Amino acid sequence: MAFTVFILQLAVRILSLPMYLLNFLGLWDSICKKWFAYFLSKASVLYNQYMAGKKQELFSKLQDFAGPSRKLSLLEVGCGTGTNFKFYPPGCRVTCVDPNPNFEKFLFKSIAENRHLQFERFLVAAGENMHQVADSSVDVVVCTTVLCSVANQEQVLREVCRVLRPGGAFFFIEHVADKRSTWNYCWQQVVEPAWYLVFDGCNLTRESWKALERASFSKLKLQHIQAPLPCVLVRPHICGYAVK
Repeated sequence: MAFTVFILQLAVRILSLPMYLLNFLGLWDSICKKWFAYFLSKASVLYNQYMAGKKQELFSKLQDFAGPSRKLSLLEVGCGTGTNFKFYPPGCRVTCVDPNPNFEKFLFKSIAENRHLQFERFLVAAGENMHQVADSSVDVVVCTTVLCSVANQEQVLREVCRVLRPGGAFFFIEHVADKRSTWNYCWQQVVEPAWYLVFDGCNLTRESWKALERASFSKLKLQHIQAPLPCVLVRPHICGYAVK
């Protein structure tokens, strides 16, 4: 099986040579980030349609972590186009962080469509370095389909713990690697070299639950699910929340 995966993966790499060449020349990143912002503005709407039930169920718990004022302070890491906004409680104060500046025009469109929120600011920054956000300053951090593409999951989670107030919570929905005994996991491995370049650093085979289990949260509520998505490769998901 491993040899078959290697051969098929090699074929994928060969077919992806033009992208690898552009990446080697330093041209691919800017092209990819522009196209990915446009792609996600369409794809995230469809993702919301399929995942609406799960998001509503999970985000219904957000208000439980509001501070004494009962006005929730929320930081979204990897906000993308802002498609999570519709699920946030009224009056929620939202700060957004994303390393891709091309999302800004789509993000502000979502802000205009979600007047029930109090939008504070959009920071162009990686989740590994959110120094513009003060220590212990937010009630909740939200991260959806982001840990698959960050450079360092452990550092992102350290930053999440830093900005959360004591008793605050980290909410997540992430696609992950399938069970290693499945054919789907084999195909995730085969496709990943091209997938990584096309979808701006997204990894199909990350076992993100392990990073969450190692992080310094006091409580972790994590569920493995098969998301009702058309693409089999990204159906394996984890979702839940962790308390600081």
